[in-house]
Amino acid sequence: MNDASTGTLFSLLAVLIFLSAFFSSSETGMMALNRYRLKHLARTGHRGARRASRMLKRTDQLIGVILIGNNFVNIFASAIATIIALRLWGDAGIAIATVGLTIVILIFAEVTPKTLAALYPERIAFPASHVLAPLLRILYPVVWCVNLITNNLLRLMGVKIRSGDATDHLSREELRTLVNESGSMLPRQHQDMLLSILDLEKVTVNDIMVPRNEVSGIDLDNEISDILRLLRGSQHTRLPVYRGDINNTVGILHLRNISKLLQQDDINKATLMQLCREPYFIPESTPLHTQLFNFQKQRRRIGIVVNEYGDVLGIATLEDILEEIVGEFTTDFAATSSQDVMPQEDGTYIIDGSTPIRTLNRLLELDLPADGPKTLNGLITDYLEAIPESNLCVRIHGLRIEILQIKDNVVRAARVYPMERTPKIKSLSSEERNGDN
Repeated sequence: MNDASTGTLFSLLAVLIFLSAFFSSSETGMMALNRYRLKHLARTGHRGARRASRMLKRTDQLIGVILIGNNFVNIFASAIATIIALRLWGDAGIAIATVGLTIVILIFAEVTPKTLAALYPERIAFPASHVLAPLLRILYPVVWCVNLITNNLLRLMGVKIRSGDATDHLSREELRTLVNESGSMLPRQHQDMLLSILDLEKVTVNDIMVPRNEVSGIDLDNEISDILRLLRGSQHTRLPVYRGDINNTVGILHLRNISKLLQQDDINKATLMQLCREPYFIPESTPLHTQLFNFQKQRRRIGIVVNEYGDVLGIATLEDILEEIVGEFTTDFAATSSQDVMPQEDGTYIIDGSTPIRTLNRLLELDLPADGPKTLNGLITDYLEAIPESNLCVRIHGLRIEILQIKDNVVRAARVYPMERTPKIKSLSSEERNGDN
């Protein structure tokens, strides 16, 4: 080197600084790659993505080859800079070379290329993989030796060495954050659907079932004329069939199977029983995601919800679960929701006491707790810790509620005053709670 001209040494130093910048930006670019986008690009056939993905599976080897190259060129550059400085400034050149080279490397070979790589990782990492892959094959013995030593040191410190894929799995909450942060890349409606799927395990059948007092069914103890009248006027396609009490459910009747007989008036109770399918019972604590698979496995669309004592609590349908994911199937609120939630001219809402809390949260964009009482009546009585004897007004979770009607120890109707804003009505199916049974 002492025989080389100063101009040649400066040129060599510039090349080494460029190589240092290359290794620095490659390291940051590789580590900053979005692993899920990288997998997507690799599956679609992107060569750079495939090469980068293979290298990231062994992160220790990738970092090893980058750092070997980076340290080599930095130390070589330091030696070249020292020779140049000695020629120009004598013994004082050592200090000048140290300070000057530190500043140059810091600006041109570290901060600038790493910042650029962090901002545009794919533009840096994919082209760099064309160089790093063959370089890794050439330096593999050196990389292997270095990694052997470092990995053993890490094991002595109690650090487990895992491949790159081992850290790529997302937890449920991380996936939720990823969906929320997708922004305009994913329509809001699709985000809500994905989040609803993640929430299915937090919601049980008891949260979405139709309570037994609202279940429309066929009582075989009634006269056949009453049964026929109910069948002709039913809005549901499936009805539970029982004797005297819904706890004695004996089957589920699909009206499609009996439609022709209804037109001919040629029907009796024995015929009804022949056309019934055996009832399907569901424990009330079954998570929705489990029940969705159970419906699919059993080829069912409706189930009878029972508690731990075997008493019937209500019914749950496949449509009820699907509405938890995709939202309500009906879009005309005024035509379909007037029975449960009636908007008033003054901005308040008259609400049926049996309306589920989850329905209120969805319709009025509220945030009432859904892990306790299931209905508005239950919420009021739980808050008061007693059954109200007269009309009164309460404030629950920032929501002013005026009790309008009490009958049979149950709040039948209440007026709700939103405290801070007038909530916007969303869509609600006319069979929000009854489902398609």
